[in-house]
Amino acid sequence: MRMKRSGLAALLLLSLPEMGWAEEPPWEASDAGASRWHVLTRVETTTWMLLSREGGAAEEGFIQVEPTFLLDGGPEFGIDMGAPVRFWMWGGGEGLVRREDWDSLSDWGQLVRGLRWGSVDAPMSIWLGAIEEHSLLSGHLVRRYSNRANPDYHPAGVAFAGTLGPLYTQVFASDVLGARLMGAELSLDVEHILFGQPEDQGRYTLALSAVHDWGQAETRAPSVTLAHLDATAGVLLRPDYEIHVVAGWGGRPGERGAWGVVAGVGADVLTEKLILRLRLEARLQRGGFRQGFFGADYELARFQAAGAEGVPVVDARFPEGSSAFGEVEVGWDAVSYGGLYQHLTLSLGLEAFTWGRFDADGRVAFQLFARSLEVALKGLAVGAGEPGARYLGAAEVRWRFLGGKLYVMGTGGTLLFPTEEGGLLRPRVFASVGLGVDNAR
Repeated sequence: MRMKRSGLAALLLLSLPEMGWAEEPPWEASDAGASRWHVLTRVETTTWMLLSREGGAAEEGFIQVEPTFLLDGGPEFGIDMGAPVRFWMWGGGEGLVRREDWDSLSDWGQLVRGLRWGSVDAPMSIWLGAIEEHSLLSGHLVRRYSNRANPDYHPAGVAFAGTLGPLYTQVFASDVLGARLMGAELSLDVEHILFGQPEDQGRYTLALSAVHDWGQAETRAPSVTLAHLDATAGVLLRPDYEIHVVAGWGGRPGERGAWGVVAGVGADVLTEKLILRLRLEARLQRGGFRQGFFGADYELARFQAAGAEGVPVVDARFPEGSSAFGEVEVGWDAVSYGGLYQHLTLSLGLEAFTWGRFDADGRVAFQLFARSLEVALKGLAVGAGEPGARYLGAAEVRWRFLGGKLYVMGTGGTLLFPTEEGGLLRPRVFASVGLGVDNAR
């Protein structure tokens, strides 16, 4: 199915900044489809402060300098380099810069925000860098996953997608410099196998996925392996929209009685100015298995799952029951210049369980006043309705002036930092204000 595979576009394009905020495209809208190369250079200088969740005076303070270099070579190649460097102002830290940002080999991966080779329509494509809201093809094992949810862990991940005849493959690793999360999904075009290459490629597929976490990068945590089998059928295909149904079964190899089933429906809409993706699924979980196990909260839950137990998610008791899952993704731009930066982006995932638990994560970003004002909000709720629920949120505002090359910015929100032993999570509040300059306009 043409549009089902187009969901990889968000992964293969240049990444948004660290928290997924919207920003101005580094060239004029009329040039978006041009073949010439484009360069963006940027420097941001801000304060960055960490406070306890209870408030009061800042416990740690930094001057943060963040250089950026972005080179776009069209749909087949792009690179985005740069990382924030935090210099101590107060708080008693050792050395000149914040040690926790650079204390492991994996942390050096943050220098590469994004390296893209190959387009969504190419037979093969590769992405290296930050991974935000990533779903491994069907999304029943890895869904809305971020490899930088832990604020002290900044790896560069890699994702490969390729097509060979009736076989479509996606492989990813969350950390190219450490033994962490790795997974693959193989999708077979059934119609192609039985009747030759079809007019609507990928309309009927069977897919097998497997994911393993070695748990050995940055700080050790329990390892885990999951596998899933999916069948998908396109029931209505049109040039600008499609509807498909999906059913699947999964489990934890070696764990008897740990399994789950899922059935659902999806719709994709693709027009000149609007991208809309909708998902609705009914899920059944048994023996501690659950769909979307590697989700938005996983990089924190691998140390301490939401709930009263205070144990890693691999060891946490997950009640047997069922759930309803829904997801919506929206991208809209009034001028339809064809880039990643749009007037409105919205992504929201919700799951309600029969025993009263509720999980949600999402972000919304929008641009106003000829893209001079940029606002973004991001939130996460895990285990709502139960003791030990986890809530995180963040916001960012940017305002451009003097022709758009100079801007002021402010960010703030909540974070969870693993302790040095890799056990309990310490809640903190962060705030940042400063200036930036670039050649975006």
